[in-house]
Amino acid sequence: MTIPATVPAAPAPTGELIGARELDGLLRSATPPLLLDVRWQLVASRPEDPAHPVGYGDYLEAHLPGAVFVDLGAELAGAPSPEAGRHPLPSADAFAASVARWGLADGQLAVVYDDQGGLSAARAWWLLRHAGLPVRVLDGGIQAWIAAGGDTEEGAVTPPAPAVAATVGWGEMPVLDADAAAALAETGVLLDARAEPRYLGLEEPIDPRAGHIPGAVSAPTAGNLGPGRRFLTPAQLGERFAALGVSADGAPVGAYCGSGVTASHELLALAVAGVGGALYPGSWSQWSNDPLRPVATSAGA
Repeated sequence: MTIPATVPAAPAPTGELIGARELDGLLRSATPPLLLDVRWQLVASRPEDPAHPVGYGDYLEAHLPGAVFVDLGAELAGAPSPEAGRHPLPSADAFAASVARWGLADGQLAVVYDDQGGLSAARAWWLLRHAGLPVRVLDGGIQAWIAAGGDTEEGAVTPPAPAVAATVGWGEMPVLDADAAAALAETGVLLDARAEPRYLGLEEPIDPRAGHIPGAVSAPTAGNLGPGRRFLTPAQLGERFAALGVSADGAPVGAYCGSGVTASHELLALAVAGVGGALYPGSWSQWSNDPLRPVATSAGA
């Protein structure tokens, strides 16, 4: 038994999230999901083997049983450039090849997780949704699994070879380019998922210029999470986004961040709240590299 029956079941998750107890039940069912470990950090918190991607060392030490490691930089993004940004979307063919490597079967649910409250797992969630594939995010990540009494294992997992591989589509989620993001900031709601000091231009540790897209609204992803780095309830998220000018039946919504990764977390939180939104994949890493793009540094500007 993976999770002891004495551990209370978590509240029923939304259609985008899954709790540890529900996941445990699915893993023991006749149609278990494929687990994808998407641990990644922009700045590594520990020395990493240069031969392996960031997060792989943590994965080797402990991961959910049977989980396949996903390399965010190589499998969830295309080649970086000043023109495209640090984490542009992969091509449809490249993503299909990654899905095949992971061993996802036709009709099989993918469950993605990380150890940062879904900040990197959300990128996999968004791309799998974009490809028309069923996916949910483990709420609270590997920490929630362990806290519920779930087992972990060490070492690398060889991806399964399904009898029938998943059919990968493309284009199921709305995407913004720089011009569309600029327009949305004026006609709808464009959420900036970065920390507020970067939004205000008080600091910029990575990109060439500090500030934000004119008209964008500051909405740091940390505000989507509560205790245990679990997502706030749909009602709480609805209240949060309503205060930022977002509603399910209101103006169109989009999100960006530094390079399109944590903006996916913003869109996941919006989805939990019942609101659809578009991703600007190039995000600030693309925008700030274009000297013709204007930059704002005041809230509301």
